[in-house]
Amino acid sequence: MNSNEVKVNRRKFLITGMTVSGGLVFGLPTWANYQSDTAENKLGFFIEVKPDNTVVIGSNQPEIGQGIRTVLPMMVAEELDLNWSQVEVVQMPLGIVKTADGFTWKYGGQGVGGSTGTSGNWNFMREVGASARQQFISAAAKVWKVDPASCHSNEGHVIGPQKNQKASYASLITVASQIPLATTKPKLKDPANFKILGKPHNAVAVEDLVTGKAKYGIDTYVDGMKIAMIKRSPYLDGTVRSYDDSEALKILGVVKTTAIKGPQLGKPYNILASGVAVIADNTWAAMQGVAALKIDWDKGPHHKESTASFKAQLNELLQSKGQVVRDDGDFKAKFAAADKQLTRRYDIPFVSHAPLEPQNCFAHVQGDKVRIIVPTQMPSGASRAAAAETDIDRLDISIEMTRVGGGFGRRLSNDYVSEACIISKATGLPIKLMWSREDDIKHDFYRPAGIHEMNAGLNKQGELIAWQHRLASASKYYRRPNLSETEYWKAELYTDDYPANLIADYQVEYHSAQSGMPRGSWRAPAHTANGFVIQSFIDELAHESQQSPLDFQLKLLGDSREIPYENHGGPTFNPGRLAALLQWVATKIAFKQPRPKGRGVGIATHFTFGGYAAHAIEVSVSPEGDLTIHRVIGAIDCGFAVNPRGVEAQMQGGTIDALSTALNLEITVKDGQVVQSNFHDYPLMKQNQAPEMMEVHVVNHGNEPAGVGEIPLPPVAPALTNAIYAATGIRIRRLPIKDQLQVAMKSQTKA
Repeated sequence: MNSNEVKVNRRKFLITGMTVSGGLVFGLPTWANYQSDTAENKLGFFIEVKPDNTVVIGSNQPEIGQGIRTVLPMMVAEELDLNWSQVEVVQMPLGIVKTADGFTWKYGGQGVGGSTGTSGNWNFMREVGASARQQFISAAAKVWKVDPASCHSNEGHVIGPQKNQKASYASLITVASQIPLATTKPKLKDPANFKILGKPHNAVAVEDLVTGKAKYGIDTYVDGMKIAMIKRSPYLDGTVRSYDDSEALKILGVVKTTAIKGPQLGKPYNILASGVAVIADNTWAAMQGVAALKIDWDKGPHHKESTASFKAQLNELLQSKGQVVRDDGDFKAKFAAADKQLTRRYDIPFVSHAPLEPQNCFAHVQGDKVRIIVPTQMPSGASRAAAAETDIDRLDISIEMTRVGGGFGRRLSNDYVSEACIISKATGLPIKLMWSREDDIKHDFYRPAGIHEMNAGLNKQGELIAWQHRLASASKYYRRPNLSETEYWKAELYTDDYPANLIADYQVEYHSAQSGMPRGSWRAPAHTANGFVIQSFIDELAHESQQSPLDFQLKLLGDSREIPYENHGGPTFNPGRLAALLQWVATKIAFKQPRPKGRGVGIATHFTFGGYAAHAIEVSVSPEGDLTIHRVIGAIDCGFAVNPRGVEAQMQGGTIDALSTALNLEITVKDGQVVQSNFHDYPLMKQNQAPEMMEVHVVNHGNEPAGVGEIPLPPVAPALTNAIYAATGIRIRRLPIKDQLQVAMKSQTKA
């Protein structure tokens, strides 16, 4: 990460002047340095005060359903001493400025991923509001000729020392715009005095969301635009040899076609696949045109790849020694000397993001200007993608962000922006690129698949004394620039994950597998795989040592204390906070209470990106293998819960997402092609699979927020499969569960 201070004109970036309506606009405080757009750093907001004293707060972060468009303005409003009812929120576009060293943020860093949207902006967003509040107090003091220290703010007004001395922010605009701005950070509120933060609030524009009025990227309409759809190679890294568009061009509404060159083999992706685009007057014509195309495909280098061949490769890799990436103590000796030894393997599939809103992008390349309207998690990445395809200066590329109908890491990549720019540049037309559901599932940056081998030793007292985690997988880091294969493990294994630092003899080993499958970040990335593996294995160890899984984990976690954690979410991790959550969910679900035959409870916990979560799940399994999820109890410790209602929503949504994935979802490959195409063969959870009851508990811890959006997922799958084991004695070590229970119960019946 690079940080370069840029001297900017105070009036240009702090007070951009009077608005047309007479409102005062605040931008970044003068003490805020601009940062490189490659850094994950603090963000900026602007504040507009309208003549009627309504305050408009600009959100520069992409709203992907995580509630960031609500939470960050809450921070500003709190420090500005507003009544939340007088606040309006608007979406800001991407803002960048050019410096001698490249490009820097204009409004602060813009992009969401890694559950950092709230925690990464906690102090900065409040400082933006506090700076504006300080400006209004100074203005009022000047008008009244009193000491600013004798004034205070309340609900959009400054209150003076004299009786009935009160002025609205709107009435102070002219004076405030003439006062030199402070060059030091303002004093922030004591959390004990918060009126907005820490209180439950509905999401901004919640009525629009539930009534269907909210606009997403797929709803974009610009006069004169054409619709484009692409027939992409069904083969991994396949290419177009030739194509015949004669039948497509006969379809009413089809305007033209253009070939799309695929990504360079082995190089970083700009787009996912070679293909042919159909440009039409409407979506239906574009869809018909795509269906009518006749394309001769070069099947490429991976046309023999299959799920079976990939798994065979993984198992073969695990027969040899891999790259040891952490090695504490002497695992080999301690494992050999253990009273009991346990070895297990767990199988994790490729999975697709499958957001409800398929990929889409509006692009208009017009001379030396580009306009982009797009649902993206990384608007700066969209800017870079557009510049790369058009050779136009990034300052001449406007990026307008829409509400996003599901991100989950898929929209960290901007391949669909590249495609839209390629088509618009080739045709000279304003283009709205649309992906079908089939496009979205067959062409994705999938969560990496892998096989985990776990080895552990127990002493005579049933204590865990040796631990080894071996993984063979296809890393998402392949095809990343400036990364060698020896670094691929960093995306797939977090070597400080629990039970690291709790066991003296601890080893982690990685094997890099080859695959033509595109890979990327999937909600909580490797934690969703590792959480399942680690918590399943710990449950197995508890049963092997004839201990309650709860007692085994609580003893292993121990008391509250800070231990080193160098991965994302550090620099420390407190196992006692996990223990407290685990104890809470176990107590709430009466974990140790006996259940009738065929019914069981499982528990699991995990630390993800600075946040702590635990789940307890109660299930029953019929003699035929039909699974019913009766209760789910979830608890999250995300530090200070800025908007508890939003945290609850993320816990509920994350839990359902994780259950759906554990039960049903996998992407398979045959003859170099992705098999799944739509929800009939990639089935998201239906109502009849959903829990009969779900309860979530939000724990407040301290005065600093941590991540939320990805934290709920990792404990869910192991809590579910541990519950299945408690109910049936059947251990699930391969995801998804699918029909494994029916097959296993049938075998039990025969036996």
